[in-house]
Amino acid sequence: MCGLAGIVSSRHVDVDERALLAMRDAQLHRGPDEAGLYLGKGVGLGHRRLSIIDLGHGQQPMVDEAAGLVLIYNGELYNFPSLRAELEARGVVFRSRCDTEVLLRAWQQWGEACLARLVGMFAFAVWDMRTQRIYLARDQLGIKPLYYGFTRSGELVFASELKGLLAHPGVERRLDPRALEDYLALGYVPDPRSIYRGIFKLPPGHWLSWHAGEPEPVPRQYWDVPFKVAADMTADEAAAQLHGLLDRAVAGQMIADVPLGAFLSGGVDSSAVVVSMSRASQQPVRTCSIGFDHGGFDESAYARRVAEHLHTQHFEQRVSADDYDLLDTLAAVYDEPFSDSSALPTYRVCGLARTQVTVALSGDGGDENFAGYRRYRLHAWESGLRARLPLALRKPLFGVLGSLYPKADWAPRPLRAKTTLQALGRDDVEAYFHTVSTTSTALRQQLYSAGFKRELQGYNALAVFRAHARRAPTDHPLLLAQYLDFKTWLPGDILTKVDRASMAHSLEVRVPLLDHRLVEWASSLPPGLKLRGGTAKYILKKTLEPDLPNDVLYRSKMGFRVPVAAWLRGPLARRARDALLAGAVAECGYFEPAVLDRLLQQHAAGRRDHSATLWSLLMLDAFLRRMQQPAAAAISAGPARRVVAAGAQP
Repeated sequence: MCGLAGIVSSRHVDVDERALLAMRDAQLHRGPDEAGLYLGKGVGLGHRRLSIIDLGHGQQPMVDEAAGLVLIYNGELYNFPSLRAELEARGVVFRSRCDTEVLLRAWQQWGEACLARLVGMFAFAVWDMRTQRIYLARDQLGIKPLYYGFTRSGELVFASELKGLLAHPGVERRLDPRALEDYLALGYVPDPRSIYRGIFKLPPGHWLSWHAGEPEPVPRQYWDVPFKVAADMTADEAAAQLHGLLDRAVAGQMIADVPLGAFLSGGVDSSAVVVSMSRASQQPVRTCSIGFDHGGFDESAYARRVAEHLHTQHFEQRVSADDYDLLDTLAAVYDEPFSDSSALPTYRVCGLARTQVTVALSGDGGDENFAGYRRYRLHAWESGLRARLPLALRKPLFGVLGSLYPKADWAPRPLRAKTTLQALGRDDVEAYFHTVSTTSTALRQQLYSAGFKRELQGYNALAVFRAHARRAPTDHPLLLAQYLDFKTWLPGDILTKVDRASMAHSLEVRVPLLDHRLVEWASSLPPGLKLRGGTAKYILKKTLEPDLPNDVLYRSKMGFRVPVAAWLRGPLARRARDALLAGAVAECGYFEPAVLDRLLQQHAAGRRDHSATLWSLLMLDAFLRRMQQPAAAAISAGPARRVVAAGAQP
């Protein structure tokens, strides 16, 4: 796993080497083992390496003067042995056994068409010396990140993380009001936006190219989740196929020349990965989990049960449920405002794992593939009710009922009908957007100042979901919700959370449940094999019945959570009040002070649960405070490799 950075001049003149070094070394944590630099006429490419495969070779940037290509690459190609064999059959001669060289030769052989052949997680840049053109590409699901933008002088700059771009003195730090609206609605900034104007994330399954003098590039899609349902598939057939797909995906991701293990929460998804790892390994699998000193949030007993059942070498660390001291650390790790509170335990479990292994497999993607979230079940039920009445009748009827019904966060769940009534007055896309929103549209409108509303010019984050829904290959309510999660929540929240938390500890995390071939297959499942009665992830659990105890497979879903609501009524209450009423959030001018004060008072009194909104604002405050600080000077570390192309200044 690695970090990459690059500058492409707009005028074919030499790039600023010091700026490139600063961009590269701002990402030291992503690659502490080696550093490399390539300087050519009009281009500079930097790379930091975390050595995983063929430790003595595979240094980057990888340069082939004869072919006229330079490659920098972050990720792993799990099918590189078969790709290598195919290329060797075409007469290609290899000098190493690393996947980096395989990727370079694949690009040389097929150009951007090679993307359809790649199985793995990756973000990479290829410089073509002959055409003076840069190519950027990102993996199918967005497991690995890639940011890009232009400097004030028109140079194209790109990096694995935002901090890499921000290390360039020519990159402007101007907040994008629409990105801030997206963040307050969702808790993260979905691609292609970043929190800054003019800086973008290359979307998953996309590539782009640019040549000096051209307009800003438009990303092109090469892959999408198909959702073509195989209606005649039986449960037994699906279970047999899934068994083979899981084992193939996991075994393919266990290739490494460094210590390898797995995260184990005791949930179905991580347990499924460890089951397959145990089948593929002759040695006990090393597993890691985090336990909390708060019973309502602690799954460690289930993790231990699975570890004992599968005879793994298990490592566990207990942390305090008041583990909120990381708040400022996380602001530095994520670069953008990011309000998923499970980033706290994720950061901790990555730190624990790094003490034992360099590569860890995780169970991320299981909920999205097999409809594991509770919200899917609720959305499918509500959609069935919506289908019985036309929107023209539902909207005024349930809209009025929803507005009149009291908000009752304190009441038993059956009496909390306000959200359901409001959902019934919407169409499926708006209803699902409302379900996943951390702060409702109505509350955001109350929060925003008049000046900020003018900047937004009527923009609403719902537009992100509308745009994806228009391109969706399905209109089935459950499958559409899954598709929307694959386009927003998965790359914007889940994969961002894990990538930054793991790379902050120089740990590579692999996600076999997001092997794109498995994702394609899972999207073809009939909805009834995902949700059956009250059972979520039905087919995955059925597949695992011979391998795991039923009390592990069929227990209630807990999730990787922390007690944010209690923190904000207790040890974090004063900090939240100071930040929101007198800190950066209060001073930025985007929010109404009286509304901020009301939210704090209602939450503290227990009358309303505003924890999601308050935590989002608290993380925004940490981001804004960090944004106000001058950029830190980059520190170069590790052995360096420097290549200067003919015609470039040394």
